Amino acid sequence: MSFITAITRGGTPYTPQFVSELRQINCIGCGRCFKVCPRDVFELIEREGSLGSLNSDDDGDDDPYSDDDDDGFADDTAMVMSLKNPLDCIGCEACSRICPKNCFSHQPLTA
Repeated sequence: MSFITAITRGGTPYTPQFVSELRQINCIGCGRCFKVCPRDVFELIEREGSLGSLNSDDDGDDDPYSDDDDDGFADDTAMVMSLKNPLDCIGCEACSRICPKNCFSHQPLTA
């Protein structure tokens, strides 16, 4: 079994690793992967299900920017990244290098 390979401008062969999974449970909806992707692979969508049921520590604080994990995002963030056109992925892995929450898995494709 051989994998799809490519050649750099310098002539060095490499095996691209294409996005195979986006773990939305880890995604904070920051959009970094969307911004760095040279293709139309991602889109920001509303998170399925209610986050309110996950946040049982309601202390009555009305500040939407107050949270316990100091990630800079409110606990009720309702957006998450999704794979819009995974077949447009060119295997550069820029999305996984920029992702602060390690949401992506990649794998080579067979030729």
